[in-house]
Amino acid sequence: MRAPVVLLLLAAWSIPGAAGAQTPAPAAPATAPARGATPPEIYTYDAAGRRDPFVSMIGIGTEPVTAAAKAVAGAAGLTVNEISVRGVMQSRGGLVAMVLGPDKKTYLIHQGDKFADGVVKSVTNQGLVIMQEVTDPLSLVKQREIRKQLRSAESAKP
Repeated sequence: MRAPVVLLLLAAWSIPGAAGAQTPAPAAPATAPARGATPPEIYTYDAAGRRDPFVSMIGIGTEPVTAAAKAVAGAAGLTVNEISVRGVMQSRGGLVAMVLGPDKKTYLIHQGDKFADGVVKSVTNQGLVIMQEVTDPLSLVKQREIRKQLRSAESAKP
């Protein structure tokens, strides 16, 4: 006789609105702040040249430039780190650099030509001088000068 009583209690407890069922208490109405009370102060972070310690560093500034730059054809789609200088030639307009890209194609580069992350400042007899844009959000320097030499250490024979 004890088993039917337990089933009856479980059935009454699980049916909404049934006797003995628990119902949530009504929400208390929001009270207005008392007169003369000051609203809570909203905190803002003053970076003063530093990074915000509460912002995650994961995913910030890690997008490779090459992903967006691959849509651009030619030398404008290459980054400074992807190229190597293979030659410098004299032309009517001045010096022209022959640059080898990662796709094993050779590009002719003049002063003022743009790469995905920089601009050619000058072409010299020794190679290229490039003003590279720094994409590191923690760096205070936004541009740096890169020299790509004609006879670099990577092509030197031992």
